[in-house]
Amino acid sequence: MSVGTPFHTRTASLNRKMQWREWSGFWASSAYADSHDIEYNAIREAAAVIDVSPLFKYRVTGPDALALVDRVITRDGTKLGVGHVYYTPWCDEHGKVIDDGTVHRVGEEEIRWTAADPQYRWLTRNAAGLDVRVEDESESVAALALQGPYSRAVLEAATGESWADLRYFRRRAATIAGVAVDVSRTGYTGDLGYELWIPAEGAEAVWDRLVGVGRAWAIRPAGMLALDVARLEAGLVMLEVDYTSARHAMSPDQNYSPFEIGLGRLVSFDKGDYVGRRALQAEVAAGGPRRRLVGLQLDWHGIEARFDEQGLPPAIPPAVDRSPVPVFAEGRQVGRATSHGWSPILKQALALATVDPRHERVGTGLQVEWTVEGRRGRVGATVVSLPFLDLERKRA
Repeated sequence: MSVGTPFHTRTASLNRKMQWREWSGFWASSAYADSHDIEYNAIREAAAVIDVSPLFKYRVTGPDALALVDRVITRDGTKLGVGHVYYTPWCDEHGKVIDDGTVHRVGEEEIRWTAADPQYRWLTRNAAGLDVRVEDESESVAALALQGPYSRAVLEAATGESWADLRYFRRRAATIAGVAVDVSRTGYTGDLGYELWIPAEGAEAVWDRLVGVGRAWAIRPAGMLALDVARLEAGLVMLEVDYTSARHAMSPDQNYSPFEIGLGRLVSFDKGDYVGRRALQAEVAAGGPRRRLVGLQLDWHGIEARFDEQGLPPAIPPAVDRSPVPVFAEGRQVGRATSHGWSPILKQALALATVDPRHERVGTGLQVEWTVEGRRGRVGATVVSLPFLDLERKRA
């Protein structure tokens, strides 16, 4: 049975159409307004608060806390300094991705670890022989994403201090409405933004303070539909959408290495041993992965033609479609698009796709299956660089 997050007393009254979805046992708002476009606009033009409390959160403490991190993740954990945050995948012994998330160095012997899927058993299994403690804080710690070009102004008004010096993927402690919170310069929107990690009992007070001071910058709550559009534009992969966790894979084709989902840059071989290292080295030695993540820009005229064949005006749903569809080249399937939808800011139809390495080069022409009124057709698509939208302010 799903339950409300620590912010539910605030979000429930704002969800006018009762558009909820289940997320890891919690109720998450799909959209608060009649349509999610106004919430998307808040992310891109003003400021938005997004309840991301259903993320799994773990506190790792002890003399060997960093050693556990380095043993599990593909990045060099020994370089993670206090006050820094890593975005990283971690793999099974076959070099296939179990999950991706953030690892925060809170103190010399304290780590906050976030994930989309439960990781307690995996972390404790890999802690064998280490002087370390793993605690599940998923329910005791609420999480709120404050995103958008005016998110810094809202945060400064709420805390009474400057945040101009907090660099991208850094963190530090703060106080909001008398509640001690941890603030990280992270997010899932590809925009300027922060994520606040809050004791559950203080969640309502922090929400009220942010929303109160944020009115001067047109702050709005945003749901999962708006967040999905923003993360597609940012070229960010989603677990069980753009790739399958190695723990849930039902066939070899559902197993993905970091190199297959665009996270190869986060794999280090200049560090100590870690889970999956040998398999990843073997993959590289064999010439690399058999499929690659690419961005696709879909041909609008092709979409229009598919609708015209049915005597209908062209239309693209405003929400991201997470249904996998085939990608073709020269008459045969060479991959599949996993997330596709319309970018309001780029005014383009976009897709994330995994394709054969021969078709990953920017500028390559492909085709994507497109169905109108039950009739399948194909529309042209061009491989483009990721991310689709790269805002300088997200790093400023």
